[in-house]
Amino acid sequence: MPAPGKRISTTRGKRRGGARARGFTLIELLVVMAIIATLLSIAAPRYFDHLDRSREAALRQSLSVMRDALDKFKADTGRFPHELGELVDRRYLRNVPKDPVTDSAETWVAVPEIEEVPGAGTGGIRDVHSGAEGLARDGSAYAEW
Repeated sequence: MPAPGKRISTTRGKRRGGARARGFTLIELLVVMAIIATLLSIAAPRYFDHLDRSREAALRQSLSVMRDALDKFKADTGRFPHELGELVDRRYLRNVPKDPVTDSAETWVAVPEIEEVPGAGTGGIRDVHSGAEGLARDGSAYAEW
């Protein structure tokens, strides 16, 4: 038994020269970083693929909602609107949605009404397409949707 007030010396947790071991070794840090890099290389492609799928689903939904509003406007008024803002003014839409691929509400491509008699048409918008360039995951062009 040691004398009162005297400390017992242990070798646990000590290195040469009496310095206490603190932190991690370089090898331990490299192993942890390699594990994190491996997990990120697996997760990152799935994340970006999921983002593309969600943008495409949102684009399809926005087109469907706007086309439905165009049809309802035509059924109620007997003509198609002259601009997409008219759907908002008449409360068929709360606002013109943003194209999720271009992230802008200004890139929609309005398809004009086909005139049965030349010069007699109202010049309204009968359909709308995305103004985004590029191809979707299924190989079709966004502008064709």
